[in-house]
Amino acid sequence: QVQLVESGGGSVQAGGSLRLSCAASGYTYSYSQYCMGWFRQAPGKEGERVTTIDTTGRTTYADSVKGRFTISKDNAKNTLYLQMNSLKVEDTAMYYCAATPWYSDWRPGSIYWGQGTQVTVSS
Repeated sequence: QVQLVESGGGSVQAGGSLRLSCAASGYTYSYSQYCMGWFRQAPGKEGERVTTIDTTGRTTYADSVKGRFTISKDNAKNTLYLQMNSLKVEDTAMYYCAATPWYSDWRPGSIYWGQGTQVTVSS
């Protein structure tokens, strides 16, 4: 059972930066065999896939964060990162780390979730 623990959330003013981390443990396969991602959910809004990174290092980003957010993965440390720059008020949300085995293509039921970390951006 994969366990994911996020950290690094907090409150920041618009234009500022935060770096989220996600430490993984309890994985069945090698950590490098998991696709990882960050998702977020704001109150009253649908959840959003923010960014993902697959086992080859290929990344995807939501249009709303392109050019501002960067996902990275350290397989030696079993840790996922999200560098968030030029933060906007609309980035305020609970951010969740997620993992899925390389073969699952983010299929529902095959995703492991962290407990979330709150990011609040004020104007």
